Amino acid sequence: MIHSTAIIDPSAIIAEDVTIGPYTIIGPEVEIASGCEIASHVVIKGPSKIGKNNKILQFASVGEDPQDKKYAGEPTLLEIGDNNLIRESVTINRGTVQGGGITKIGDNNWIMAYVHIAHDCIIGNENILANNVTLAGHVIIDDYVILGGFTLISQFNQLGSHSFSAMSSVISRNVPPYVLVSGHMAKPIGINVEGLKRRNFSENQIKNIRKAYKLIYRSGLKIEQAQQQISEMEEDGELSLFIDFLNSQTGGVIR
Repeated sequence: MIHSTAIIDPSAIIAEDVTIGPYTIIGPEVEIASGCEIASHVVIKGPSKIGKNNKILQFASVGEDPQDKKYAGEPTLLEIGDNNLIRESVTINRGTVQGGGITKIGDNNWIMAYVHIAHDCIIGNENILANNVTLAGHVIIDDYVILGGFTLISQFNQLGSHSFSAMSSVISRNVPPYVLVSGHMAKPIGINVEGLKRRNFSENQIKNIRKAYKLIYRSGLKIEQAQQQISEMEEDGELSLFIDFLNSQTGGVIR
């Protein structure tokens, strides 16, 4: 059902079962797949592709131009997957040509009120971004990450899968998988044990992750030496995320 006061551009492609509330504006080059619920007073600007069964609540701004002085009106993209909850007053910007041209959000994410996701961010699956989380441009969030309220992440940083930030953390370096950070500026304070238990990691897997964490952060080894020791550990696949993440980083990790 589309409310009579909603304004829908004729070029927008909207599945028949999508609901759109009062005073919502859907611009040109927007695609919305089946099962989506768009509340009142939402603005969605294209080019944007929104997958199935997403719920977008009131006053959200989705697909607006990037806040980047280099942006000159190029047709960049926002792509949102399936089953995401986007709460009140969330702002999500499209990408820039210089950053790859796309902002992308995966599946099954909880994006709470007043979150800002800037241009060229890549968000994976099953993440929770609590109220007022702010991502600068080019931030990458992998899978199963939890960001506490008011967390700030500066540009070009990546957070590995199963990592966790305490509320009001200010993150200016890459955060490896499983690591829990806190503070202004954020520092590593352990691993996300409770999150791992909830996702059915075994005691032995958690033990190995804790050992890898200590090699990186508590052993006094250079990071290359710690990486070598981690790669030699016996494990059940849980450290591959850790090893791959460390090997891929050029900007260094949070220490």
